[in-house]
Amino acid sequence: MLVHAVVVLVPLAALAVVLHATWPAARARLGMVTPVLAVVATAFIPPTTAAGESLAAKVGGTARNPLLARHEQLGEQLLPWALGLSVVAIALWVWFRFDPLADRPTMHRAVSITLRMAALALAVGVVVMVIRVGDAGARATWSGIG
Repeated sequence: MLVHAVVVLVPLAALAVVLHATWPAARARLGMVTPVLAVVATAFIPPTTAAGESLAAKVGGTARNPLLARHEQLGEQLLPWALGLSVVAIALWVWFRFDPLADRPTMHRAVSITLRMAALALAVGVVVMVIRVGDAGARATWSGIG
């Protein structure tokens, strides 16, 4: 069941981060939901990974199934992407809530653009990783190997 939380919450958090970064009306409505959602989604990844490792051990481990090994390898790469998304989600919320460089327009614009670009890059990256992990898991499950 944990895997479903990751599959749903991580892309949803990515969408919220993109909306927060690019659309002022959505930002106003989302408010603190964006960073909270990103952190909660990220928090589901370690227990999901642990559950997957436990299941892999019960079915003979990854040595017997290279597709399962690939799924596990990709699954371990998801956490850094989600952590990055959470950091950017928090930074965006702080940035747009408190506007710390409002009196310095050039710096304000540079930081704002940087945060938005990071948000878009991390959102795309984390969604791609969720898709890759899921695809590898489906291939491992339905291949008949092992």
